[in-house]
Amino acid sequence: MPNLLHISASIQGDTSVSRSLSTALAHALGKKSGGDIIERDLSANDLPLIDGARFAANGTAPEDRTDAQSELAAIADTLISELQQADTIVLGVPIYNFGAPASLKVWADLVARAGTTFKYTPEGPVGLLTGKKAYITVASGGTRVDSDTDFMTPWLRHFLGFIGITDVEVIEASALMAGDADEKVSAAKARIEALVS
Repeated sequence: MPNLLHISASIQGDTSVSRSLSTALAHALGKKSGGDIIERDLSANDLPLIDGARFAANGTAPEDRTDAQSELAAIADTLISELQQADTIVLGVPIYNFGAPASLKVWADLVARAGTTFKYTPEGPVGLLTGKKAYITVASGGTRVDSDTDFMTPWLRHFLGFIGITDVEVIEASALMAGDADEKVSAAKARIEALVS
């Protein structure tokens, strides 16, 4: 049965629109497929920033790592394994100050591993996590998704494609503080219902 990875990044907890949308979508897709759901809450802020030692450890083959390097690389190994196991990825992501939450960038830095999630070729980098489907549920207060001031959604699409996940669908409830918030959230929920029906 297919596995699903649900990643949420909002710091707003149960009041988060992006989280409520992604949770609804992940659970509906999981119920439909009968597979397991892996939960990864980035708002817990338990992912370490990359420094030189961790970068070196992540880039060293497991069999060649020292004990200290194995310890440093363990969290990236876990995050990459979650992606590798998943057939579907659902990301609930807000736009903060025109960009991605810092925790999402940390996650991306940890899972981008040459030779594992992508490889370099003479024609450029090639993603290795192919054959997966991703959904991004996006919410924002003032920034409209895919507008000139949205630097999160295009970046996340590009990053997912970089590691091989090119089938990406965005469900958005953006610029909620600009008015019609209830209607925008209802439209996003209706789209989720249509996707899983």
